[in-house]
Amino acid sequence: MRWSKCGLVFSANGQYDWMQTHASVPVAEHIVGDTYRIYFSTRDKDNRSYTSFIVVDLNSPSKILDIASSPVLAPGELGCFDDSGSMATWLVDSGEKKYMYYIGWNLGVTVPFRNAIGLATSDSDSGVFVRVASGPILDRSATEPQFCASCCVLIDDDKWHMWYLSCTDWRIVNGSPVHRYHLKYACSSDGIDWHRDGHVAIDFEDESEYAISRPSVIKDDDCWRMWFSSRGDAYRIRYAESEDGMEWHRYGVDSVGLSVSRHGWDSEMIEYPFVFDHDGARFMLYNGNGYGETGFGLAVLD
Repeated sequence: MRWSKCGLVFSANGQYDWMQTHASVPVAEHIVGDTYRIYFSTRDKDNRSYTSFIVVDLNSPSKILDIASSPVLAPGELGCFDDSGSMATWLVDSGEKKYMYYIGWNLGVTVPFRNAIGLATSDSDSGVFVRVASGPILDRSATEPQFCASCCVLIDDDKWHMWYLSCTDWRIVNGSPVHRYHLKYACSSDGIDWHRDGHVAIDFEDESEYAISRPSVIKDDDCWRMWFSSRGDAYRIRYAESEDGMEWHRYGVDSVGLSVSRHGWDSEMIEYPFVFDHDGARFMLYNGNGYGETGFGLAVLD
């Protein structure tokens, strides 16, 4: 596998009060022809997260055709699971309805934050979404007591599949709490009510790895393929394959064919992949340095 980088597509630099920094966790939505709407998460001066979008043509992705003038999703009501931020993480078309799964943030006291997964839907191509509820559709539970976050959702044979981040524990490192999370699997018949039994899709490779996040899954004719983020010293994009979407085989980091640049916006880390197919080609949106602080770029599979 080898990816060719197309360069930086977009970075936030104070375009709006709610878009001061970051363009994290990009999600692509096909509009027409070679035109795509790309959703991403940005932050205001108080570090709260909002979901926004830009519109680009894949033939010249750095040329912005349109940009949202208001947030697609803003932080939720005070005290709700997403009152510190709402970050889109995946988009599903089902019939005439679009399902936007998003990460809701709460700031913590004993630990820095807590996440859960929310859902908003749209009945049109306007890019306007409405929450299905004020609460999350996937949250911590009796068997997952910490938090859950970034997910990928696919429909296959009338069954909804979800791969999602699940926090296993917090550990005190140099006097501060540090999270550990890997990827688990859940299934559903409607995309709203989810069944989970603790099945681990991607586990820690070794003790140095402590953060596995943002899965991006595609089902090809020969197998299921997953790209995801993995962090030890710094985030890198990793790759795995599966025959059934449940049991996964991880490949070495060099098998991905995409790594940091020698200098520039993605020279320190690359993370949060979103892989999609268009017109016979396979593309990847991804973030670079600072967890999206320097923006997101595009690569195409050779």
